[in-house]
Amino acid sequence: MSDSRQCPAVLIAAPASGQGKTTVTAALARLHRNLGRKVRVFKCGPDFLDPMILERASGAPVYQLDLWMIGAEESRRLLWEAAGEADLILIEGVMGLFDGTPSSADLARHFGVPVLAVIDGTAMAQTFGALALGLARYQPDLPFAGVLANRVGSLRHAQLLEGSLTEGLRWYGGLSRERGIELPSRHLGLVQASELNDLDARLDAAAEALGASCDAALPPPVGFARPEPLNVITPLAGVRIGVAHDEAFAFTYGANLDLLRSLGAQLEFFSPLHDRELPDVDSLYLPGGYPELHHQALAANAPMLEAIRGHHAEGKPLLAECGGMLYLLDALTDVAGVRAPLAGLLPGEATMQKRLAALALQAVELPEGTLRGHTYHHSLTSTELQPIARGLSPNGGRGNEAVYRLGRLTASYVHFYFPSNPDAAAALLRP
Repeated sequence: MSDSRQCPAVLIAAPASGQGKTTVTAALARLHRNLGRKVRVFKCGPDFLDPMILERASGAPVYQLDLWMIGAEESRRLLWEAAGEADLILIEGVMGLFDGTPSSADLARHFGVPVLAVIDGTAMAQTFGALALGLARYQPDLPFAGVLANRVGSLRHAQLLEGSLTEGLRWYGGLSRERGIELPSRHLGLVQASELNDLDARLDAAAEALGASCDAALPPPVGFARPEPLNVITPLAGVRIGVAHDEAFAFTYGANLDLLRSLGAQLEFFSPLHDRELPDVDSLYLPGGYPELHHQALAANAPMLEAIRGHHAEGKPLLAECGGMLYLLDALTDVAGVRAPLAGLLPGEATMQKRLAALALQAVELPEGTLRGHTYHHSLTSTELQPIARGLSPNGGRGNEAVYRLGRLTASYVHFYFPSNPDAAAALLRP
């Protein structure tokens, strides 16, 4: 069997956030899917919302890639597996191409994936070429595929942008600024895919518009080396884990759920919003989401709140991340000042802010072991509890998040990436 697999691949990056990377990546995925190709899409860095859109666009699960949180070897395994089934691999970058440590450029260079730069062409002509040249030449060893213009105003505008390119930079086409193509957003990012009734229409429109300006040819193949074999263990064999999943709690990494299953767990999904009782489970996992948009409905579901209190009173494991932690506090107040009492398992309250409160990668040394993940939230929490640990960011940024523990309840703003330490993840949820 070969030690590498070949598959056409490209990493979609930009000079900064807000340039439309997700819209372009989704349009590319839907374009090639509509041509009958099997497309696998990955998201660089921590993100829950973009993958929801990209899954709809491609028709396949979307996983994270990152040299720090996921790790080079796990990222290699994911790419190698995708290369065995896909006709095309797309990787959506994070922030600006060179932003962060590690950056999207670092990932592209590590795996030899060429970069397709997306630049917002709004109110721009020849300067477009200067930006493109800077992205292509800033790091001489960076593989570079070409450039694609987003939010193009007209055919003449596209011709000006294409004509500004120098030194043989390839033009990959342009995407119109039509309102029916852009994806709506809110305070944590894009609106969840399940909330967009016209999402498929938007994706098809974006794919058609992009296809009209490019030839939809596949990029050159990239070789992905075989990863080291996994050491299969099943410390969660027979353990039933209830996973909250609904409009308020949907921020889960697919890799986290895959890992729990591979460790032997049986996952039972339930809705804190709509269900009146918990499934018959040994442990609970409350991921993040948008509880602030549904806090009054969550407060009104008294039977579910009582069931979760009962689960904790029986000494069963409960892991709550970000929005899941807010649900366990005494109360949550939204940006309009509306307060709703919640589970009351953690003393304290949270208040939503109009601005971002924290954004950082995190490594947390827990008694069970070190887990990596990230934090991204718009709320501030006050509590009398003393943390058992605090996160550290590899970039030295703010957001050294506290981790709280009461009995078998562990709660934090940190969204943990379980495959970063399977043994620690299993210990948190094992009865």
